[in-house]
Amino acid sequence: MYAILDIETTGGKFNEEGITEIAIYKFDGQEVVDQFISLVNPERPIQPFVVGLTGINNEMLRNAPKFYEVAKRIIEITEDCVIVAHNAKFDYRILRTEYRRLGYDFQRKSLCTVELSKKLIPNMPSYSLGKLVKNLGIPLTDRHRANGDALATVKLFKLLINKDSHKEIVSRSVRSNPKIQIDTKLIRIIDELPSITGVYYIHNTQGDVIYIGKSKNIKKRINQHFTNTNHKSKKIQHEVSVVTYEACGNELLALLKENEEIKKNKPKYNRALKKDIFSHALYKEKNKDGYLELKIGKASKDKKSIITFTNLNQAKSSLEKIVEEFNLCEKLTGIHKTKGGCFRFSIKECDGACIGLESAENYNKKVKKVIEKYTYRNKNMLILDRGREADEKSVLLIEDGMFKGMGYFNLNFQVTNIDIVKNIITPMQNNRDTQHIIQNYLRKRKPFKIIEF
Repeated sequence: MYAILDIETTGGKFNEEGITEIAIYKFDGQEVVDQFISLVNPERPIQPFVVGLTGINNEMLRNAPKFYEVAKRIIEITEDCVIVAHNAKFDYRILRTEYRRLGYDFQRKSLCTVELSKKLIPNMPSYSLGKLVKNLGIPLTDRHRANGDALATVKLFKLLINKDSHKEIVSRSVRSNPKIQIDTKLIRIIDELPSITGVYYIHNTQGDVIYIGKSKNIKKRINQHFTNTNHKSKKIQHEVSVVTYEACGNELLALLKENEEIKKNKPKYNRALKKDIFSHALYKEKNKDGYLELKIGKASKDKKSIITFTNLNQAKSSLEKIVEEFNLCEKLTGIHKTKGGCFRFSIKECDGACIGLESAENYNKKVKKVIEKYTYRNKNMLILDRGREADEKSVLLIEDGMFKGMGYFNLNFQVTNIDIVKNIITPMQNNRDTQHIIQNYLRKRKPFKIIEF
């Protein structure tokens, strides 16, 4: 659990500043679960340059609560939380100073989004909150007011968690949280999980990831893990300390995220990964008469495929649909092996390429339409779909036919600047597995929108 906060102060000499405004959002890694926002009477004058910067003046704070009046609420909302702030060293120091004046030793673990941003989003022109979120397409209102800056930090932190592929942020948080008792932990873990589409991570008491999976309903899937009686499930039940998750918004992103995370983290209870998640593919070759033939074959790294399939039955079923959709010949696709006309020609649904009635030039145009639809080779495109929340969309970036990564953007942000898109996406591996997942998705479902550039 995280307490994402921002503090405005009076300014002045080091350790003599007072808090004028504070905003805290309690964040569980996916959504805000509690919040506290308040002006604070610092009982000391505000520096003139600070008044000009924040708009907060002494008159505004005359009737605001003093720090000791809000101190209990701040302790409650930050309890068992990691403090997160943009330049956390400053905000955490100010809080500790205020509590020290009251004779209380305030201690929390902390994370700084400036440091995290420099590590996870290198080479940005500036890491000041205002310039950084602008370059990432994150909306920011009420700059230099605690609530506006804290909300922007929440959105920035969500993006950083997505980019943290090695799960250092989450693991550090898991280790800092109190441990759950063995006899109640499974029920409590299930109760706290949502019924959403995403990727889940099962951690042990050291914070290490021991299993990764994806599901359209995370709560239901974890319940299955905790009620199964097979050997692996019992091992997981015994070792689990915490289950964290990432909402993905749609199944495509969940599939890609799961595939990437398992390969990268190699959890001990995930089955040894096969080299590929598909076994068969669709290939094209030109016959002696000049016709392009589409044929199913075993997946091979040495041949360029049009589409890949998880198994032979899926391949055959998909090819039959393609033949029907594009009015292709069953003989030239290997579905109907015959010396004469194919079955579709006998029922007048094939234009006769099988017996030379349809020219190779005309027939090959139809085959090329298949290739155009089901491959993104050499293409530059964005695939937009549902996001994790109502006010956002997801985006996948494909550049020069290479899958670059995925991310999320606010609906108020227009996806027109590819450089900003590159900043907000989490870079991911481009390999045959990711190509298979994306092509499979495009073949089966219609994504929200495709933008070619």
